[in-house]
Amino acid sequence: MTLDPRLNAFRPDLAAASLRGKVEATRFCEGAPGMVTEAIVPVRKRPDEVASRLTEALRGEHVVVYDRADGWAWVQLEADRYVGYVPEAALGPPIRATHRVGAPKTFVYPEPNLKAIPHDAVYLTSAVAVEATENGYGRLASGGYVHLAHLKPLGEPAAADPAAVAELYAGVPYLWGGKSHEGLDCSGLVQLALTACGVSCPRDSDMQEAAAGEALPGVEPRNLRRNDLVFWKGHAGLMLDGERLIHANGFHMRVAVEPVSEAVRRIASQYGPVTRLRRPHPPQ
Repeated sequence: MTLDPRLNAFRPDLAAASLRGKVEATRFCEGAPGMVTEAIVPVRKRPDEVASRLTEALRGEHVVVYDRADGWAWVQLEADRYVGYVPEAALGPPIRATHRVGAPKTFVYPEPNLKAIPHDAVYLTSAVAVEATENGYGRLASGGYVHLAHLKPLGEPAAADPAAVAELYAGVPYLWGGKSHEGLDCSGLVQLALTACGVSCPRDSDMQEAAAGEALPGVEPRNLRRNDLVFWKGHAGLMLDGERLIHANGFHMRVAVEPVSEAVRRIASQYGPVTRLRRPHPPQ
């Protein structure tokens, strides 16, 4: 069986040691642990600033680094196993996180004061290490302060309802490969909504269509309920109720809410019919 290069680290010259005997490569290596230290880092198809953005890594994400060259690192994200290139400068040594961001976006301040000028931001599901609390803020081991109202202890989901998470992103611009409040794509919205609630979810729509929860019978979007997923070839959306769909899409160029019947008609005329319906596993 051919391995998916999106989820398996192999190139002609190098591959993960775990793939020995499964792929051909000049050499194999175990890789080294690393962590994303910038707020949002594009994961690219090639080590080039103009290369396609495959996905994004958020601050605090752990990675396995298989190669470093010319300012780029070839990595595999630990959370969803995605493989690609990130700027080497965006990585640092792993640290033990204590909290995750529970708001779509929050600021990092130089002092525990909401009137201070923030010097950075962090985004939903980003992991941070809080070393002390002061005046209602968490002091980060990496520097700066984040308001405690926007942090959740590690191991505690940021939310309980994926659809409610998705609604927080209504109007956010469409961005191919994006998965933050600055911009996201259809599968990025689905993944973010589910993972924020502690539900494991792969990155791309075809992966989600194959493995996100339980497949529902048929492809006619009837008798759907909140949080059910609707898939087309190359596209995904999440139901807010039995009639309304929320999805990041190139027609509106933003995260939009619309009747699922309207989306089905429009998308069918350009890209084809609904291909699968799924019901995610409930949050743990």
